Amino acid sequence: MYRLTINGEEREIDADGEMPLLWALRDVVKLKGTKFGCGIASCGACTVLIDGVPSRSCVTPLDSIEGAVTTIEGLARPDGELHPVQKAWVEGNVAQCGYCQSGQIMSAVALLSEVDAPTDEDIDDNMGNLCRCGTYPQIRTAIRKAAEELNGAQYGTTTSAKVEG
Repeated sequence: MYRLTINGEEREIDADGEMPLLWALRDVVKLKGTKFGCGIASCGACTVLIDGVPSRSCVTPLDSIEGAVTTIEGLARPDGELHPVQKAWVEGNVAQCGYCQSGQIMSAVALLSEVDAPTDEDIDDNMGNLCRCGTYPQIRTAIRKAAEELNGAQYGTTTSAKVEG
């Protein structure tokens, strides 16, 4: 039995410690927003935040998790207002097939928590998520739009940075 804080809520997960977080989220907790893409941490479709750090949940065993997990379902406020990154994604029509987008959004949230006004280089260096539809220009635009909305009010620096994870 594992106790995890997922999207601000304490959860008990009755599963083997070697179970990847992805499957615990999807099959045990029934949060389906985090997607399976490759199973080897290469594509980023399964990206969640663990204490704010982007993590590939397909290769993260339950028994290794220390910290709070945030999934795509945990970004919107309780009143339903979308996170600025989610809003920018919708307004910019970023998704085509949409399969990778929850992982893309989680990586963008992590980036914007570290860098107020990311450059193209910051975005390229920190995203690392694959998009089969090639919506990278729309992703960049949405990240810049979200950065403008956030305007550094609750996020840290204005210097370039590589987000660990």
